[in-house]
Amino acid sequence: MIRLGVPSKGRLMEKTFDWFAARGITLRRAGSDRDYAAIVEGIEGVELVLLSAGEIPRDLASGALHLGVTGSDLVLEKVPNSGTRVMELAKMGFGGADLVIAVPQLWVDVDTLDDLDAAAAAFRARHGHRLRIATKYHRLVREFLQGAGVADYALVDSQGATEGTVKAETAEAIADITSTGETLRANGLKILSDGLIHASQATLWKSRVADWSDADRQAHAALCLQLGV
Repeated sequence: MIRLGVPSKGRLMEKTFDWFAARGITLRRAGSDRDYAAIVEGIEGVELVLLSAGEIPRDLASGALHLGVTGSDLVLEKVPNSGTRVMELAKMGFGGADLVIAVPQLWVDVDTLDDLDAAAAAFRARHGHRLRIATKYHRLVREFLQGAGVADYALVDSQGATEGTVKAETAEAIADITSTGETLRANGLKILSDGLIHASQATLWKSRVADWSDADRQAHAALCLQLGV
């Protein structure tokens, strides 16, 4: 039996259910919104598992799930060498958001990553410690900044409202997900002109490391045919 992991709540769950329904497969809860039992109709050999979007990359990478729907940002962040453990089957066209670098609007001379590098060096020379960038996405941000040649920064973990860390004076800049940029602007922040790290969207993934029986492979082939992926 193929185990398909889907976000357990919110618009991401609703949009995922709609995406499958448009392709002739019904996914639904077995009971109330608090019930994590779920039902699949319209295809044989598939079991639906409801999880948080953040848990799905872990379970794909461990092989606990055969297939899963979650944001591409979460897979790239949470799964080291993701290409060896998971495979993208389909971009689903919803759940879009950009992971970006944002700095205070008052930094009128900082518009690019080169400007940020210069500002970080000046900040360290003046204050004696590295410029702090608050984020939940340490792997993606570190790789992006290293590739851009930005130095003299320190990533600080943010598990709450990242966009508020600059006003709270726990960071000087941030790297966070945004859909419209309105929350960033409301908190006095601006996105660097070349500060797009990753354009994320909901994606259907296949685990490369799950245990795939012959029956699972047949069910997977039938599912992909029906989904058109």
